[in-house]
Amino acid sequence: MERLRSQGVLQEDADFPRYAHSPELKPVPAAVLVPIVNQPGGLTLMLTQRTAHLRDHAGQISFPGGRVDEGDSDRIATALREAEEETGLNPSRVEIIGRLPDYDIPTGFRVTPIVGWVEPPFELKPDPFEVADVFEVPLEFFLDPANHKRHSDVKNGRIRYYYSMPYGGRNIWGATAGMLHSLYEILTADSAR
Repeated sequence: MERLRSQGVLQEDADFPRYAHSPELKPVPAAVLVPIVNQPGGLTLMLTQRTAHLRDHAGQISFPGGRVDEGDSDRIATALREAEEETGLNPSRVEIIGRLPDYDIPTGFRVTPIVGWVEPPFELKPDPFEVADVFEVPLEFFLDPANHKRHSDVKNGRIRYYYSMPYGGRNIWGATAGMLHSLYEILTADSAR
């Protein structure tokens, strides 16, 4: 976790580039909370499954988050506000420990992942309009590179590359999996030296 606190810098993999908005596009600023939960059985990551009727990213697995509101003082405020609105997680239960590199997604958003440490006990009250489920996955699952599947496809004449990390019948993919891969790279960078 100290590596996160020191804001590690990731190297781009030339064979597997991340999506980036074209320079003329003004991306919509957004933030997500990457909640690391200190459960008695080990560290977990809290994720949500979005409801199937939503306009953007319906049914997908994601971190709680959304677009920056005018009243948000910074991306941390956005991530904490959105996490509380979507899951009921009280911001007082979250200690911010770092952030991951911004992540551009094809729907026009530039997402800032804010990493937070969450100490139980806490109570969740998911918003039934936005969130179909809140669940946790052991952090060690994401720290195993064998669980990071690489994919590519062509969309609108452009090749895009993305990760997936299937877990327990759920397909964690796209931006969420990409952010998880960034977290993996930061947390394992010291052991690779």
